[in-house]
Amino acid sequence: MQLSLLDLWGQMGAFAKGIVVVLAIMSVWSLSITIKKWWDLRKAQVETRKFAPEFSQFLEEDNLTEAIRLAESYKNSHVAIVLGGALQEVKPLIQDGSVTVADINSAERAVERNMLVQIVALKRGTAVLATVGATAPFVGLLGTVFGIINAFEGMATSGGSGIGAIAAGIAEALIATGFGLFVAIPAVWFYNYFTTKIDNLTAEMTFVSKEMIDYLIKGVSGEFGRSRFTREFNTQAQKGSAPISQ
Repeated sequence: MQLSLLDLWGQMGAFAKGIVVVLAIMSVWSLSITIKKWWDLRKAQVETRKFAPEFSQFLEEDNLTEAIRLAESYKNSHVAIVLGGALQEVKPLIQDGSVTVADINSAERAVERNMLVQIVALKRGTAVLATVGATAPFVGLLGTVFGIINAFEGMATSGGSGIGAIAAGIAEALIATGFGLFVAIPAVWFYNYFTTKIDNLTAEMTFVSKEMIDYLIKGVSGEFGRSRFTREFNTQAQKGSAPISQ
């Protein structure tokens, strides 16, 4: 006798049905997170590809106002959010030529703070995928264990013998394990995929933030920084080389 899935569902006990419902909820939850995370990462990458060359051009032109405005217009770009916040903090200092090493350190800390916030935002939801991938097989196995127990109890109650007496019960039990694996495998795949993707985006943020700090350091040793630091160095050098009075 062949049993369809609907027939097996009708023969399942309350506990087995509860296991299947829990697995179905886990599946829908992980699938919704997967779709949203994929869409968010895609938007971040698309906007960053558009943002990066324009932002670099504004920096080369020392047009910080437009660079900040550009960063603020790209709401979904992880790189734009990190760099825009840091530039906003040091913009007044750069414009009046009063940037010091301490100011650059402050900008670097601002970049690190923004990066931490963005990394947390990028990782949001991946813990659910990891949890579903790790626990769904065990949830299914729990249903299988109890299903087999119920199958043997039914065989003992009916007084039947042979594999035919427990075949339907074992099939019902094994469905829980199969469903658990069906839920877990995609969750693990997408968790690993998103983890690698987020690592790549983190490397992008780190790279461009270092480039921006290098830009600020060059600025300190350049036009707006040379007049101040060179003057201080020359003053100290002149004092050190002054002839000793007899």
